[in-house]
Amino acid sequence: MWKRRARPPVRSTSRLFATFAAASLVPVVALGALVSQDYSRAAAEQGRAQGLAQADVITQMVIAPALNSEDSPAFGSDDLSRRGLTQEQHDRMREATRLAVYNGSVQHLRLRGFSGRVIFSDDGSTSSGVPVSDPDFLAAANGEARARVITGRTQTIRVMQPMLASATGQSIGVIEVYLPYQKIADRLQAQVEHTYWRIGAGLAALYLVLALLAWWITRSLRRYAADQRHNALHDALTGLPNRTAFRTWAEARLDRAARDGGHGAVVLVDLNRFKEVNDTLGHHAGDELLRVVSQRFRSVLGREDILARLGGDEFALLLPGLDSAEAVALMERVRDRLAEETVLDGVPLSIEASFGIALYPEHGSQLQELKQRADIAMYQGKRGTVDVVVYSGEGAGHPHQWLVVQAELRHALERDELILHYQPKVGVTDGDVHALEALVRWQHPQRGLVPPGDFLPAAEHSGLIVPLTEWVLRRALADQLGWTAAGQSWAVSVNVSARNLEAPGFPALVAALLAEAGTAPQRLVLEITETALAGDVETVERAIGEVAALGVGISIDDFGAGYTSLSHLRGLPVTEIKIDRAFVKDVADDPQSRAIVRSVIALAHGLGSRVTAEGVETAEVYRWLIEAGCDEAQGYLIGRPAPWPQVAPTFAVPTVIDTERASR
Repeated sequence: MWKRRARPPVRSTSRLFATFAAASLVPVVALGALVSQDYSRAAAEQGRAQGLAQADVITQMVIAPALNSEDSPAFGSDDLSRRGLTQEQHDRMREATRLAVYNGSVQHLRLRGFSGRVIFSDDGSTSSGVPVSDPDFLAAANGEARARVITGRTQTIRVMQPMLASATGQSIGVIEVYLPYQKIADRLQAQVEHTYWRIGAGLAALYLVLALLAWWITRSLRRYAADQRHNALHDALTGLPNRTAFRTWAEARLDRAARDGGHGAVVLVDLNRFKEVNDTLGHHAGDELLRVVSQRFRSVLGREDILARLGGDEFALLLPGLDSAEAVALMERVRDRLAEETVLDGVPLSIEASFGIALYPEHGSQLQELKQRADIAMYQGKRGTVDVVVYSGEGAGHPHQWLVVQAELRHALERDELILHYQPKVGVTDGDVHALEALVRWQHPQRGLVPPGDFLPAAEHSGLIVPLTEWVLRRALADQLGWTAAGQSWAVSVNVSARNLEAPGFPALVAALLAEAGTAPQRLVLEITETALAGDVETVERAIGEVAALGVGISIDDFGAGYTSLSHLRGLPVTEIKIDRAFVKDVADDPQSRAIVRSVIALAHGLGSRVTAEGVETAEVYRWLIEAGCDEAQGYLIGRPAPWPQVAPTFAVPTVIDTERASR
């Protein structure tokens, strides 16, 4: 089966990754440069600190002992420029510095006064040196040692050290010392290089982590984008293309076929009685059934065929290159494959479906047109005996020509061609009329009186049921005013569908119509088919609750025919349960029907609801209902639908009641 996959946006995500990687490299490099600069500055500061410490040691261990011997006078606070050195001090200084210079711990040493005069120099020179105006000289003169690295052929640390008097501790001169820095610089350089490698390795690891993170994020974004695109075009339950994808891909195929002269078929498929599976086995079983159906479809279809789930139990196919006979043969193989028994929740099931086929370009070239005609053919199959139907052109349509009926019904509402007949509901114990059920008829200008079965399905299918129900409610409440004026207090029952309950504002419409007619809400009963409770449950239950809050009675019609879960009845404000005629008609001679009816009666009474039996046509059935404890009865034995003035207040059923009592 042909299936298009969503392509991930590779270029955009690759570009995103490259941008992220480049952007993350900038702060990493900047961080590395900043750390390196800080460490180099710290290393230089460490070198200067070592120079200051070494100069201080030289001052304390070499110069101070040479100047402050026992045989030499102590220095006071006088500037060395005025006093100078004695010959003995000068000789000791020369001897001490000679050893220091010879050992390589000092490159050059001067002792200077505040005026800049050289008091002592290891090489005997009395000129040059740091100018007196130099900040380092001035700082040393004020008692603060300064160190500076001087680069050249060799690296040197120049230290300006204050010369302190031993007696007073005051600065009396400046020691200008030049120390070898190459070994210190080499050692610091080795430390810096080692640190650089460690920092570089750490930053490289950090960048690698950031790059991997960027790669993972971009890959995740790519996958997320691909998943989002796939989810937007595919059904989450079956994995098949959804309605949007089918429209896009099928229209592209049809456009290509129109250009190239191609042909094929569009098929709509609807599962039969799928709702019963949901209602009896639960929605999880319905979901599993849809997955099974999808897999069986795939096993039969070809790679070029497009299969999509449009929603619910409806599927669509586009079969390129097939003619009518080939499309029918393929769908028959699909039908046979679907019909193979499957077991859900321990229940063996055989899946049946209806297939409607429209051919292109024979039946149209636009997807919407082809789908409409395939839909017509499919519904023709649902109402007939053949489940694979090809659109046959003129004359084909929904049952009873639904498309025509829908158009005419709109005009019928405008022209007031509809009328109401009423069928009474009586108490089984006394035969008195308790309510009339409103049944709509269509007085067609050409076809005469049309029964509801000929037009209500078309109205339900098209949404005309909403204005039709509003018309019935308004007319029924108006007729009720007529029989109330004639002295009858009968309630009136009106049938409403799931579409009515799901329509926004339905409870407000009921309230407005009651107010318009001036009728007490208790005299109106809305009959809801049991199957309506299995639709949009939350919306339906909310609408029922709002209507019941007005005081309107709620009746569950055709109970037992829809296989609705009993959980739908829990919590609903139900005032009446009507037993479907399929069970009532056989209670005289069918034990199973009797058991079902008795169970429904007990259930209804347990819920606080009255019970009405539909389709009562014989006295024997009527007598049995009395014995079973049924509350009300409705059927041809009691009265056929007729305009309300023809409904009599009592019927012949009391004779049945009297006969039953006499037999006891």
